[in-house]
Amino acid sequence: MRIALKFAYLGNDYYGYQIQPGLPTIEGKLLKALKDCGALKNPSKARYAASGRTDRGVHALGQVMAFDTDNAEAAKPGTINSALAQIWVYAWARVDANFNARTSAIEREYLYVFCGKGLDIEKMKDAASIFPGRHDFRNFADEDKEKATLCDIKGISIHNEGDWFYLGITATRFLQHMVRKIAASLKLAGKGEIDRERLSKMLDRSITDTLQPLDAKGLILKNVVYPDIKWNIDGYARSRAVEEIHELFISHGTTVRVLDEIERGMQ
Repeated sequence: MRIALKFAYLGNDYYGYQIQPGLPTIEGKLLKALKDCGALKNPSKARYAASGRTDRGVHALGQVMAFDTDNAEAAKPGTINSALAQIWVYAWARVDANFNARTSAIEREYLYVFCGKGLDIEKMKDAASIFPGRHDFRNFADEDKEKATLCDIKGISIHNEGDWFYLGITATRFLQHMVRKIAASLKLAGKGEIDRERLSKMLDRSITDTLQPLDAKGLILKNVVYPDIKWNIDGYARSRAVEEIHELFISHGTTVRVLDEIERGMQ
């Protein structure tokens, strides 16, 4: 039987998704938990694959993995989560034998959150409007000579709530640091340091420019879309995850309030 799992994680305390010897990673923790509960013995023989590899500090709401198992009950979210920290498996699906979490995906959606005082949201929206469609994103990614740089952006949106900005992008595929570099370009547009014309020239590659990506901590892999897959939500696993996430929210929120008080006191 082939099983797919959908899971979320907070990437702060992990060195990215992919296994690295001697370092805590999302993949490392998940595979260990699956082996310990008897759901997975040999990842290679089980044709294990994930939908993508997020960088150090990046988070996820809708990351996906798939593997073959002869113990489907052990692969259910409630069994796995007890061995995990700040990783929450909350849905599962039985998938076709040829399903691959990476290559079977037809769309991926990312959300990037950042703070910026005094940014012009209208200039940012205007700049963002150049990106939808099929383009060569070589100027908006860290180049990998072995990979094609054409990507098809299906949708992009940006809005703000005070000084906080939310950039959403959906595409068929993404290049390394692509979302973070697009976010950086829009932040520069909001500051008035780059205009739509220059970004358009970067996009059509009539000019070459280098962008520094924004920090990884604001990036969330929000969703991965597959044709003909029906997710079974584990109600108990999801409710326990929400409780743990809320506790983290309160903890981090308290730190934010303390820092705000200290900052205001020093002004």
